[in-house]
Amino acid sequence: MQSQRQDVPTVDGDRQAKVATPLPDVRSAMPERMIPSARHSVVHYKSLFRRVSNRILHLLCRLLPGATTLRPFLHRLRGMQIGNNVWIGDDVYLENEFPELVEIQDDAVVGLRSIIIAHTRGTGRIVISKNVYIGAGCVIVTSANRTLVIGEGSVIMASSLVTGNVAPYTLYGSDASKPLARITKPFTATASYEEFMMTLRPL
Repeated sequence: MQSQRQDVPTVDGDRQAKVATPLPDVRSAMPERMIPSARHSVVHYKSLFRRVSNRILHLLCRLLPGATTLRPFLHRLRGMQIGNNVWIGDDVYLENEFPELVEIQDDAVVGLRSIIIAHTRGTGRIVISKNVYIGAGCVIVTSANRTLVIGEGSVIMASSLVTGNVAPYTLYGSDASKPLARITKPFTATASYEEFMMTLRPL
């Protein structure tokens, strides 16, 4: 596709040709860590059999009993590094695709329905150190080429989102939920979101 030329007036009244210039390379202005590259693709190749067996074992871990016995054992079969006396709650999601990238050290607790993901557009690594307590419903996720470490003895409050390192012996979490407004019209199936928001009143 050819560039179009357009004559535009200058300050002194003469006319000169304005030539369309190409767009700048956006990638050149991006930080190096943000530029997509081959290293951000999947590097841990597995056979189809291994991937399927990992998922079956993972599903069994989420459904079967045995927080300190059967579940840790099945996760070890998947390739996960799990220490002694680890407690894994009901329906915990522990890295479905790359279990070998998660390490849970001795005496750690992972509360029910927590989610731990060690890959985002590439593989990273997650280490849950000794005596860590992770409350129910937490989400712990890292990105490509990063190691996320939850330090020894730390406590992660329920429903917390963790995307970076947590120092040892730290209580980590957000403030508890609090009242925000008074409801004058219930948010029923027949009420729209806009109608509901318009009926809220300050406390």
